[in-house]
Amino acid sequence: MLKINVGSADRVVRILVGALLLGAHFAGYIGAWGWLGVVPLMTGIFRICPAYLPFGISTCKTK
Repeated sequence: MLKINVGSADRVVRILVGALLLGAHFAGYIGAWGWLGVVPLMTGIFRICPAYLPFGISTCKTK
């Protein structure tokens, strides 16, 4: 299993940005670029960012 590396604030921002991009696409404000919203939306929902893994970055609070 992959280790969770997306913290709470990071998660909220990712979900909002992803939802806004997809919403803008479906509302007709932007074209196919809106589908890029799937990436932050999914990384926010699953709390795993593959781009953070090679660098050892984590926005989760340490225990």
